[in-house]
Amino acid sequence: MFIDIAKIFVKSGNGGNGCVSFRREKYIPLGGPDGGDGGSGGNVILQADRNLTTLLDFKYRKKYDAENGKDGSGSKCFGRKGEDLVIKVPMGTIIKDVETGKIMADLSHEGDSYAVAKGGRGGRGNYHFATPTRRTPSFAEPGMPGEERWITLELKLLADVGLLGFPNVGKSTLLSMVSKAKPKIANYHFTTLKPNLGVVKPEGTPAFVMADIPGIIEGASEGVGLGLDFLRHIERTRLLIHVVDISGVEGRDPVEDFIKINEELKNYSVKLWDRPQIVAANKSDMLYDDEVFERFKGELNKLGFNKIFKISAATREGVDELMKEAARVLSTIPIKDLEIDESDKFIEEEKKFTYEINVEDNIYSITGSFVDRLLRSVNVNDPDSMRYLQKVLKDKGIIEELRELGIEDGDIVRLEDFEFEFLL
Repeated sequence: MFIDIAKIFVKSGNGGNGCVSFRREKYIPLGGPDGGDGGSGGNVILQADRNLTTLLDFKYRKKYDAENGKDGSGSKCFGRKGEDLVIKVPMGTIIKDVETGKIMADLSHEGDSYAVAKGGRGGRGNYHFATPTRRTPSFAEPGMPGEERWITLELKLLADVGLLGFPNVGKSTLLSMVSKAKPKIANYHFTTLKPNLGVVKPEGTPAFVMADIPGIIEGASEGVGLGLDFLRHIERTRLLIHVVDISGVEGRDPVEDFIKINEELKNYSVKLWDRPQIVAANKSDMLYDDEVFERFKGELNKLGFNKIFKISAATREGVDELMKEAARVLSTIPIKDLEIDESDKFIEEEKKFTYEINVEDNIYSITGSFVDRLLRSVNVNDPDSMRYLQKVLKDKGIIEELRELGIEDGDIVRLEDFEFEFLL
């Protein structure tokens, strides 16, 4: 089964907590604080692997968690870092943040990797907070929480050549004749429901990868039929072979079909429309008059297309010459990574602990992630911890903000479930 889009939830590991500990050894009565730091949480990393060709694994597993960092311990022993979780994906995978819709990374080469969720930092042990006036700090920092987000994985096949054309024009037959690929072939529209890749090795030229992708129809750039699937997968190709049914057995005009498909390309992406094209006039073995091909060739010459080959995928007539020309043209086109507009790139926001102050009946309630983290790091029953809390509130500018809001001596300051009397 071929799966080319998947949505998964990733969560990096939380940082381990710092330790509150004091050195207690014989003959060392005042050893001082020696609580170690917590370990950082593990990252969630996506890595490109050439041995994978589909996102099928992500259909059955949607949640991925990295390991948490371990807590610190006494004797300044640091907690172990959480192990990174490395998730293998096929080459050509685009990673998008679901919330913003922005592109986080394009893993187009073997070994490319990207950390989609970074582990939380470990908290500092209490020995960091010892000062000449605070020699026995009985508090330590908690670990930072890990990141979590929903991401979309979108596979855009890595093929050098993409086969372009309406359904049932012979793209699958052509691929099966020039490679070992075995696509499903039948005489009805949309035989190809999933992309097929094949390695083509023309005699005397380097090998290249060719993709037979679900056919495109009029309105494809607006999502009609399987068109968007097709268009997404040919974005990476360096060269397009436009296969046209020249026989007319279905009553279609090959010139009109050629123009319609190029219009769909242009509507979807001008860059895709500008990509080099070789035209393969297929099913020539069914022509009742060779003049049909000459007229077709003349019309396309007027449109600016000069590389036109008369072929029959079924009998291999002209196929070898077509493949050799494709290899020659590819040798002149450098390999480029997928271009991503700056407006589409994901920008990671800096982690900030925020707070807000609400005033009601002379009670000043301070809430937010800043408060949650601060209260986890102090012992409200310890005088040293409370002095540290007051210092942090002052350094953060909260004390000054309370004064600007009109707090008076004796008013209540509330931090979650704890209430304190404010003294000017």
